[in-house]
Amino acid sequence: MTWLPGILAAYAILLVGTLSPGPAVAMLLGIAMRDGRPAALTACLGIAAGSMTLNLLTLAGIGLLLTQLSWTMSLLKAFGTVYLLWLAWSALRRASATAALSANRTTPRGAAAQLAQGFAMQITNPKAVGFWLAISAVGAVATAPIPVIAAYVLCGGLLSFAGHAGWALALSSPTVQQAYSNARKSIEATLGAIFAFAAFKLATSES
Repeated sequence: MTWLPGILAAYAILLVGTLSPGPAVAMLLGIAMRDGRPAALTACLGIAAGSMTLNLLTLAGIGLLLTQLSWTMSLLKAFGTVYLLWLAWSALRRASATAALSANRTTPRGAAAQLAQGFAMQITNPKAVGFWLAISAVGAVATAPIPVIAAYVLCGGLLSFAGHAGWALALSSPTVQQAYSNARKSIEATLGAIFAFAAFKLATSES
């Protein structure tokens, strides 16, 4: 019970980060609309794996180390910026396409690709990194026994998956899919703008 207050505080921060819209939710919208619900849920597994990775890194103190080494932060920012720009370009390219897209007419990519996309988004998402650095300050389980740390990391991953899966289920509903079909170009253009803005904010943020 010694670590319970810190764990609950950490999960509260994680829940806020998971339920608040950001680049990951924008990515899930695009996947759900183009490839369907199963693909979006698979990407959620990748996001959860990314959350668990960030959790382990902050527990190991690597997150703090990254904030102290400017060259590692610059490298991480550059990778994240390029990835977000690629997502922006992909969305804008779809927005300019003349043929209508729908989940029924596209061939979803393999599960491994969806997992990788969710994982890459999470570990390069500045919003997620910021939340996990904040979580590490209140979690206070780095000195806990291994079983406590394992349960903390696993439950954090499950919470991340559940929150993002809620978004995936909502965004892949028939009502939302119909809305997407009717306003595909505008939605894809908006997604492109969101990713481009996130890339700009990441590239211009202070190390």
